[in-house]
Amino acid sequence: MTRFLADENVPLVVIGAFRLGGTDVSWVKEISPGIDDDAVLGLAHSEGRVLVTFDKDFGEMAFRLGKATVAGVLLLRPRLRGPEDLARFVAAVLAQPITWEGHFCVAREGRVRAVPMPE
Repeated sequence: MTRFLADENVPLVVIGAFRLGGTDVSWVKEISPGIDDDAVLGLAHSEGRVLVTFDKDFGEMAFRLGKATVAGVLLLRPRLRGPEDLARFVAAVLAQPITWEGHFCVAREGRVRAVPMPE
């Protein structure tokens, strides 16, 4: 089962959607608030977790640094809506038959694009 690490910018409602579905998710805001992006990537890598974020900078970092720095990245790009809509969006994304590990995934409403992480 995929394990995730949610960036500090991921709201509580999203963490709740992950956990309600039985998904193993750690949240930077709970375990190490205020750490910088390099430390977030390092934490995801050391724990073998796919990073979940709203921050596009992680895509650039992951591709520049390569696959060895992170198990995968899930970039959430929903339309701005209320908390309930965001929770439904995340539940729909997690229901996709995608191998999150080893991929950079961009989730938009109605589709998820997965690109292999660089070697």
